[in-house]
Amino acid sequence: MLGTFRVRLRKRELGIGHGKPGTKLNKLREPPPSPDLPRLPSELPSTAYCTASGMSAISSVLLQLCNAGGHVVAAKTLYGESHALLTHFLPQKCNITTTFVDIVDLEEVEKAMIEGKTSVLYFESISNPTLIVANIPELSKIAHAKGVKVVVDNTFAPMILSPAKLGADVIVHSISKYISGEADIIAGAVCGPADIVDQMRDLHRGPLMFLGPTMNPKLAFEISGRIPHLSMRMKKHCKRAMKYVTKMKELDPNLDVLYPGLKEHPQHSLLKSMSNKDYGFGGVFCIDMKTEGRACRLMDKLQNSTKFGFMGVSLGYYETLMTCSSRSTNSMMDTKEKESAGISPGLVRFSVGYVGTFEQKWSQFTEAYSEM
Repeated sequence: MLGTFRVRLRKRELGIGHGKPGTKLNKLREPPPSPDLPRLPSELPSTAYCTASGMSAISSVLLQLCNAGGHVVAAKTLYGESHALLTHFLPQKCNITTTFVDIVDLEEVEKAMIEGKTSVLYFESISNPTLIVANIPELSKIAHAKGVKVVVDNTFAPMILSPAKLGADVIVHSISKYISGEADIIAGAVCGPADIVDQMRDLHRGPLMFLGPTMNPKLAFEISGRIPHLSMRMKKHCKRAMKYVTKMKELDPNLDVLYPGLKEHPQHSLLKSMSNKDYGFGGVFCIDMKTEGRACRLMDKLQNSTKFGFMGVSLGYYETLMTCSSRSTNSMMDTKEKESAGISPGLVRFSVGYVGTFEQKWSQFTEAYSEM
């Protein structure tokens, strides 16, 4: 596992310089061993390129597909850093503007696209943190009819959803989350057609070449050992999450619980129709404690009193992680933007772990909640 690679023949070095396959530096080409992301059923038939973070994957894709003066249509509910990239960095530094839309309103999405200017429709398969499920097939049809590429962040739903099979052109992941599974690394991935990924790697024009976001080979080797049990882990996350939300509705019928697995969720049937068999509805749910103060008190009791889980902004860990999204993952959005995205001050996001018995963990939750 190296950062610099010896070229044995002079003529091969010349070939690499003119675009033929080969590697000189790790920042230019990701050498083996690398995580075999295309092996995942959820991302077939894509080609994958692993990056140093989820945000580097997202920004590289947008910079590849958009030119200066270009336009993006994006869901108004996104991970905070993705929203900030589209709201501040891209328009100020690259003259790429974004129109934010209600991704559920297909008519609004279509009207927002500007003929000859819009190049990307960007959204999350399941939104962070409000768990809105995007209608990937219909959104893809609308975009493709106007010559627009569809880019989907599938971080919340690896294995559960297969955006490429549903019509998406490019899929991005934060490997740091479910694919890693241990909350100990930062990494990302771009999954898409070989021609797009190859253009991103181009020696003369590719953002993966000039911005240097390639994953280092040691990390790639480590992640490759975690992918074989991702399927098993996702099923455990989803199964435990469904148990929690079912019990929570029984515990307090007035508690606002957001989870696509609940029949009253507006996109429950949609997710069921799109998802891969036996994977459930995701490992994240939210409850609305109405105020930031109540949200923080509950999390404090759950972490420091009953030991239910940990306060942390990541997800996909084997322990339960919880965060008040308004002040953490989406803190870079202003009050008006949060309101528009449906992110209330008291919204607590739970990334459900699977260690310990359900009975033990449920007892810890109810003990803390009873003191509220």
